[in-house]
Amino acid sequence: MNLIPTNAAQTMSSREIAELVDKRHDNVKRTIETLAESGVIVRPQIEDEPEVDAMGRTRVTKVYVFTGEQGKRDSIVVVAQLCPEFTARLVDRWAELERAVQSHMLALPQDFASALRALADSTDKVHALEAKVEADAPKVAFAEGVVAAPDAISIGQAAKILGTGRNRLASLMRQAGWLTRTNEPYQPKINSGLLDVKIGSWEHPEKGLQRSVTTLVTGKGLAKLRTIVHPQPTH
Repeated sequence: MNLIPTNAAQTMSSREIAELVDKRHDNVKRTIETLAESGVIVRPQIEDEPEVDAMGRTRVTKVYVFTGEQGKRDSIVVVAQLCPEFTARLVDRWAELERAVQSHMLALPQDFASALRALADSTDKVHALEAKVEADAPKVAFAEGVVAAPDAISIGQAAKILGTGRNRLASLMRQAGWLTRTNEPYQPKINSGLLDVKIGSWEHPEKGLQRSVTTLVTGKGLAKLRTIVHPQPTH
């Protein structure tokens, strides 16, 4: 990590906020638009961002991008609206980081998005996991740490812990026979305790009520995925 210059442009996208608070991206964008229309925040710049959909196709999505100090302030307002219980910890941690950087005592992530992701992962459980990964701890020690984690996490969160991208992790999971072509978990992986699933629903303007399936990775699955993402060299 490098020290952030005081004039560095910090950015955070609406998609990253959606991942941070575990909300649908379209709901996050609607919240941003509502707050902007009411004058609570400044309407952020909108940009095109490529993504791979559930069918494996690349498409372009419109995302809002918060920039600089105004963007940081407005993104905190958005997070407070979407997930109030996260706000106090977010604000307190930012104040701590900013005091430290002023006295040149702490190296910060290189951009605002990285810093917010670090805040979201600041529980003792995730700190322990990241420390193990960064220190290249033995496989057994890593497995013991993650299996102890009580909650299943999203593929995006698992990718952050494993030090890779969400799309790459999903691709590896499909290749390894964990996920279907639409990124839904195969039943044997659920039965073996590697994956879990969250079933929801959403209203399509033309097709009506639609089912949504979110794949979750358990602690046991995270330990196994580490060997897939970072295979040990053979001698």
